[in-house]
Amino acid sequence: MEQAKGFRGTKNSSYKRAKEQVWKGGVYAYVGRKQRKRDFRSLWIQRINAGAREHGLSYSQLVHGLKLAEIDLDRKILADLAATEPTAFAAVVSQARNALNGDPVQKRVENDRPGRQPVEQSAQEDESDSPQRDTEVDATEAAERKAEELDVDLAKVEGSGSGGRVLVDDVEDASGKINATDAARRKAEETEVDLATVEGTGANERIIVEDVEDAAKEEGEKAG
Repeated sequence: MEQAKGFRGTKNSSYKRAKEQVWKGGVYAYVGRKQRKRDFRSLWIQRINAGAREHGLSYSQLVHGLKLAEIDLDRKILADLAATEPTAFAAVVSQARNALNGDPVQKRVENDRPGRQPVEQSAQEDESDSPQRDTEVDATEAAERKAEELDVDLAKVEGSGSGGRVLVDDVEDASGKINATDAARRKAEETEVDLATVEGTGANERIIVEDVEDAAKEEGEKAG
């Protein structure tokens, strides 16, 4: 009755009518909140896509590039940057493009603390004291993690990225692991296809789902 005191007629005096109206009001409010979330999600994606298109990337490419660059920004923040902070959004897109191309992702240098030495300067001064810098391999962070996972020596991997930068695919090729997408591996398990006999047609000869399906079809025709 307390929740129905603002309703008209018997809806604020009859317990049965008030109970029904409060229940219906809650249902309508829930549906409205869900629809509002959908509308805002659609609006954010449209704003991000429009901003990304101005810099030559699609929405999906931008999101994938941010994931590779390990930049954790949600749709709401990205949409706000695209609409109100075009300069900052352009910097974010640049980082995503670098990650997609295998180029180094720029790191923020903290020089604003009193008495703190700039990172670039300290790195140059310590170069003579750190003999391992001469043998450091130019590789993406994702490639370094993949190398640790597969126990691959990055110094022996030939990079195919910009300026010879080592990418994830390079590490997988050096490990002898079959270069295939996760979806292709699942499809190979379903169709009982040996990935070693499949020729990849994807980027960098990567095996994709269509390649596995074609191989399964050929095996079926031969068996028939």
